[in-house]
Amino acid sequence: MAELRADAESAANPEQLWRTVTDWPGQSRWIPLTRTRLVAGPEGVGARLEGWTGVGPVGFLDTMVIDVWEPPHRLVVLHTGRVVRGTAGVDIVASGSGSRLTWWEDVEPPLGAVGRALWPVGAPVATAILRRCLRRAAFIAAEQPSQQ
Repeated sequence: MAELRADAESAANPEQLWRTVTDWPGQSRWIPLTRTRLVAGPEGVGARLEGWTGVGPVGFLDTMVIDVWEPPHRLVVLHTGRVVRGTAGVDIVASGSGSRLTWWEDVEPPLGAVGRALWPVGAPVATAILRRCLRRAAFIAAEQPSQQ
């Protein structure tokens, strides 16, 4: 399995970050080239999601099932698609006057042995991209009105 982890600090409170992270269609504002949607069930354990990453018809479908749903602190999904398989999650904790967002992945690299061999080269790039995405999410969340 390939592990990936990145963090970002935000001026947003955990509830604001949670709303941003779980706004499935809104994820395209902070995850480039990706459109996510809820496809089955109410939000929560057992709900199914789909994420399309690509440009036009060129890309891949990432299917997921929510395995852990603990608003506003923890979300875990099981990647069930042909390209991405494994587990991923988001942890949100209060930090100072805001919060800290951590996104982690434990997935099987695509392309079998080739993907596993290339992972040491690709992991730092993937981590840098993920960190940038999380910083954008942290900023967007901080711009939302706080709900008391």
